[in-house]
Amino acid sequence: MLTGELRHKVDKIWETFWTGGITNPLTVIEQFTYLLFIKGLDEVETQREQEDALLGIESERIFPPDKQHLRWSKFKHFEAAHMYDVVSNEVFPFIKNLHGNRESAYAKYMGDAIFMIPTPQMLVKIVDGIDRIPMKDRDTKGDLYEYLLSKIATAGTNGQFRTPRHIIHMMVELMKPTPEDIIVDPAAGSAGFLVAAGEYLRKHRSDLFLVQSLKEHFNNHMFYGFDMDRTMLRIGAMNMMLHGIENPNIEYRDSLSEQNKDKDKYTLVLANPPFKGSLDYEAVSSDLLKITKTKKTELLFLALFLRILKTGGRCACIVPDGVLFGSSKAHKDIRKEIVENHKLEAIISMPSGVFKPYAGVSTAIMIFTKTGVGGTDHVWFYDMKADGYSLDDKRTPIEESDIPDIIARFHNREAEKERKRTEQSFFVPVEEIRENDYDLSINKYKEIEYEEVQYEAPSVILERVEALEKEIILGIKELKEMIKE
Repeated sequence: MLTGELRHKVDKIWETFWTGGITNPLTVIEQFTYLLFIKGLDEVETQREQEDALLGIESERIFPPDKQHLRWSKFKHFEAAHMYDVVSNEVFPFIKNLHGNRESAYAKYMGDAIFMIPTPQMLVKIVDGIDRIPMKDRDTKGDLYEYLLSKIATAGTNGQFRTPRHIIHMMVELMKPTPEDIIVDPAAGSAGFLVAAGEYLRKHRSDLFLVQSLKEHFNNHMFYGFDMDRTMLRIGAMNMMLHGIENPNIEYRDSLSEQNKDKDKYTLVLANPPFKGSLDYEAVSSDLLKITKTKKTELLFLALFLRILKTGGRCACIVPDGVLFGSSKAHKDIRKEIVENHKLEAIISMPSGVFKPYAGVSTAIMIFTKTGVGGTDHVWFYDMKADGYSLDDKRTPIEESDIPDIIARFHNREAEKERKRTEQSFFVPVEEIRENDYDLSINKYKEIEYEEVQYEAPSVILERVEALEKEIILGIKELKEMIKE
């Protein structure tokens, strides 16, 4: 997590934007990101120069000899007017055309990037502020970026809101991505799930970078993210690149429409699709409506995941509780489809405070594998009560967290067979789920133990009340005497 000192530095830069008239948080984040990115390019170049000197070779350069003045380490020393001229008229066009290939994801979202810092003085202040932020490792960059994103404190118009980072990490730990996976988030936003999957692989499977084909796959063909908000796309793409994923496949796409032709393409879905949306049938891809005829985005996304996964592909997604027990035909159809034709593995029920302050909605994580031939036998349920933060709007860190327990138990489900329904996690056989109309809410299956409380006999309780009454009357008498005196 970011230190207080770092937060303070970021806040000061934010304040500079704000007082300079740039008050839309998304615009601030964008402008901030461009500059972070420009600084990052210079750091990468410096590192390459050092490695080349050490190895006595000459590798490919980002900045040609005649463009050295576009490097952060050079222009940060220029006086205000000169710096402003260089950054707005040379550095910006340079980073927009960095990947000559107009088709690359990078070119697509940098194409409409605009430099919006209004004055040379403001630019100097911001450059100076960013220069003081130590960003040697990817972790700091990631934390810094998360902190910036946390300032978008509104639930978006389509019900998109940020998934808390610790929940994303838990889902990635549950799914354990592999170096061969092809990972997609069809409602990617700022690309939090994709970034976390990349970080997981760096940490646990760093050997993949020693195999040329896997390294190539990681940088170019492993990560896919789609969204309909261009600003979020740009922010998500930068987020990926700041985390060292060279060419992420992030693009503008309405995942639920006919325009999305993906089928049997990915091996892992990690997503928190928007819940609030309600679409016109005309706008929705017809093959999704065959599985669940509905206008509700949360049900359509589940149908989409089944279509875009390869057989054997896995999915971990967040769904609102209504998906688990909704009684409409569309709700039942999608649950039946997953239970009967694929393999439903787990339902992890989360407390309603997880998304505060954005929303107080109760949600669950649904984990399943696409098989096309069924395979659901026992479904594992877990009742998460604490996630390491208070469940009010403040979300302050607390000791209690079920997350380590959830991860450990999920990966050792054999040992869960004997657990009782009164415990925090347990199995439910598929027959019972069928009998209950494919209801997947944990409360349908959980048993609560009521402890018998032994009360004293009424006569004893009455005697106690009487004694208390006497004490009170005595006390009042004493008080009266005192007042008289």
